[in-house]
Amino acid sequence: MTTTLELVLVLLAAAVVVVALCRSLNLPPVLGYLLVGTVIGPYALGIVPDVKGTGHLAEFGVVFLMFSIGLEFSLPRLYSMKRIVFGLGLAQVAATLLLAVPLALLAGLSWQAGVALGGILAMSSTALLSKLLADRLELDSRHGREIMGVLLFQDLAVVPLLIVLPALALQAEDLPARLLEAGVKAAVVLALILFFGQRLMGTWFFVVARRRSAELFVLNVLLITLGLAYLTELAGLSLALGAFLAGMLISETEYRYRVEEDIKPFRDVLLGLFFVTVGMLLDVRAIGASLPYVLGLLVLLLAGKFALVAGLSRAFGSLSGTAMRSGLWLCAGGEFGFVLLAQIGGLGLLPGPVMQVVVATLVLSMLLAPLIVHYSDRIVMRFVASEWLLRSMELTRIAAQSMATEKHAIICGYGRSGQYLARFLEQEGVSYVALDLDPERVREAAAAGDTVVYGDAGRRETLIAAGIMRARVLIVSFADVGAAMKVLHHAHELRPGLSVVVRAGDEADLERLAQAGATEVVPDILESSIMLASHALVLLGVPIHRVVKRIREIRESRYGLLRGFFHGSSDAAEDLAEAQQPRLHSIALNAGAYAIGRTLGELGLDRFGVTVSAVRRRNIRGVSPGPETRLEVGDVLVLLGVPDGLAAAEGRLLKG
Repeated sequence: MTTTLELVLVLLAAAVVVVALCRSLNLPPVLGYLLVGTVIGPYALGIVPDVKGTGHLAEFGVVFLMFSIGLEFSLPRLYSMKRIVFGLGLAQVAATLLLAVPLALLAGLSWQAGVALGGILAMSSTALLSKLLADRLELDSRHGREIMGVLLFQDLAVVPLLIVLPALALQAEDLPARLLEAGVKAAVVLALILFFGQRLMGTWFFVVARRRSAELFVLNVLLITLGLAYLTELAGLSLALGAFLAGMLISETEYRYRVEEDIKPFRDVLLGLFFVTVGMLLDVRAIGASLPYVLGLLVLLLAGKFALVAGLSRAFGSLSGTAMRSGLWLCAGGEFGFVLLAQIGGLGLLPGPVMQVVVATLVLSMLLAPLIVHYSDRIVMRFVASEWLLRSMELTRIAAQSMATEKHAIICGYGRSGQYLARFLEQEGVSYVALDLDPERVREAAAAGDTVVYGDAGRRETLIAAGIMRARVLIVSFADVGAAMKVLHHAHELRPGLSVVVRAGDEADLERLAQAGATEVVPDILESSIMLASHALVLLGVPIHRVVKRIREIRESRYGLLRGFFHGSSDAAEDLAEAQQPRLHSIALNAGAYAIGRTLGELGLDRFGVTVSAVRRRNIRGVSPGPETRLEVGDVLVLLGVPDGLAAAEGRLLKG
């Protein structure tokens, strides 16, 4: 590589291709960066013959990562989770360090190398596991809170480890004095920055924000981050510690979220470059020669951390199933292991071959982490007998709530949208059963009299317990496409004719959810735009009746079901005119029905004043089907018309 520009172009091109591939395979991007570094590094293609050329720039990736961790540092949040963070989290990191030292001594390494290895292997992937918890809607579950608490302490533990590890590389006789010196320096710097910083940060940011310049605001964030990092380096401490302190100070101001968004591009790009440089340390040939050691350390890491976390979780009072899930989720390595590995790379604490084995082990464990998480529920159900009892008790509670209800609504998710929806249903006298995975929310809402129970709507047995076979409608009130797809799959497998309304975050998900069998999809962006437009038009002087008419036209063209609604026996009309309003009616074509094998044009339902709004076939919903549509056994037709016409059309479809 002859010029810096060529180096940057190679890194960008390789990173774009590999990270895009990782995204398409639902793998964490960090694995793509590591792979890029391995391929272009000095031990493979040799495109970048020297890691030092990119190392200085990559170090800023760690700086911005620690800054982001500092932004997340919240004393109230730590206090609310103190038992998990400073109990289970502290115990897990400390126990890993204590166990690593004798194992290192048995392997012929120094105790200092054991401490370094313990710190590296104690870490789990905050980025990967938090995303998996969010995707699986398990952030508020028992094991989800445990996992996030332990991850939070691991992130905090990186700060003292970055201070201690450089001191461990000194001669034994100098070690106590240098550790004491590092501790005193850290305490003094912390006291000065926190004492004066708390007073100055809010005022300074207010002055900068008043200039209303996005450019000035970003420059100010960079100045504070890198300035404090420089101060801690001058004090003989790490750059990362200063960045962490900067994030901590800003987290106490009202500008925290804006800073987080502004700094994210710098953090992600530079952190990606950091992981590329870590990948360059990986010598594939050396690993091939020491493959048994890599596999041995991988098994020791996964099995050891699983046993340690599960045992400690159980000791802290968790149930067997929760403890086992926490152990399975946290047993793999994490990105902070690479941060510590890079820190000790130039200190000589670990021999070169050992470094290669550790890097390979961390990479393989992170590759296996999503797979372990995917099968964690099956593993727990297989080996923990009490899980079956707990699951059956949960289903019994749900069934008890829904037993007395019939023709009710099932609300999946009881956040703000679910709660507003429940109030609308109550006002119309419609009974409902709500399912939610936040135990605190369920406890408070149930105490207030709401019909809400703890349960995962993405499980088949939960929907059965909620009375899906008796329900009139199923509503997915959370805007999570993956979870909604699970609900749709189970709902239409159990009861194909049931109407399902799904909330979507964006119109990009409409087609996917509709093909999965959703009767109607409500995109948040469209609805907010409609309401913004309606208020704006009224304020601009457009007559309100024209605004209402325009909004009605938009919604009717967008939502086919707004041309009518499904009536039941409880829909008593207040007057004759309302009783003759168009309504929707669904008809399932079972074997022997007259309409089977005939087209809609041949049936001539229009002469009854009835139109076919939709046809659902094998969980696929077609809106406004044409007259050439030929009907099959199992089809569900959604008809729109007045009651008399619907009755005549039903007779035509079923009897001829």
